[in-house]
Amino acid sequence: MLNKRTIAILTVIFLFSFLISGCTVIFQKGRRSDVQKIKDLEGRLSELEMAKRSLEKSLSKEIQDKQVTLEMAEKGLVVTFLSEILFDSGKAKIKKEAMPSLDKVVDVVKNVVPGLNIGIEGHTDNQPIKRSGWKSNWELSTARATSVIHYFINEKGIAPQRLAAIGYGEFRPVASNDTPEGRRKNRRVEIVILPKISKSTEPIGKGELQAPKYMK
Repeated sequence: MLNKRTIAILTVIFLFSFLISGCTVIFQKGRRSDVQKIKDLEGRLSELEMAKRSLEKSLSKEIQDKQVTLEMAEKGLVVTFLSEILFDSGKAKIKKEAMPSLDKVVDVVKNVVPGLNIGIEGHTDNQPIKRSGWKSNWELSTARATSVIHYFINEKGIAPQRLAAIGYGEFRPVASNDTPEGRRKNRRVEIVILPKISKSTEPIGKGELQAPKYMK
């Protein structure tokens, strides 16, 4: 169970992320009370926190070995795998020895947060493709993201409606590409458990704004 202080902190962070992203949430008399809306928000945050705790436990060895990292970010709960753990260099076929680690994520996705959607993001370093046959890092990063999606759907039975894939190539680095260690960190696949935030179906008054519709 989350304590009140943790819930309060998570709520403030989540609401702040709405504000800085340009979204406006309108509470009006006659709709659900502000208290109920906050409770719903706390419930969504609690789901992600439960998922994070479950993954910290099941992926403890991978985290200790610095193969996997967990982060509660604005976009959701991000599970980052170094590409070398999942794929051979220049390849997009998941290595058999990596599947047990992916299965731990699948278990949480299916049993802890069965109502949340999942985004798979592929990333590379900035080294140009030379001999692997890919046209560019765009294709490689996208192929790796979709390989994880196909594994989740075809091997693990996750509903395809819950999944989305995107390849960012070299353009979202998390470290400098000037060093081998930096490039190693940039070659990664991020599995993002998305918070459930939906657009209100209630009518709004003139001049009012609503939060955008996210994946349900």
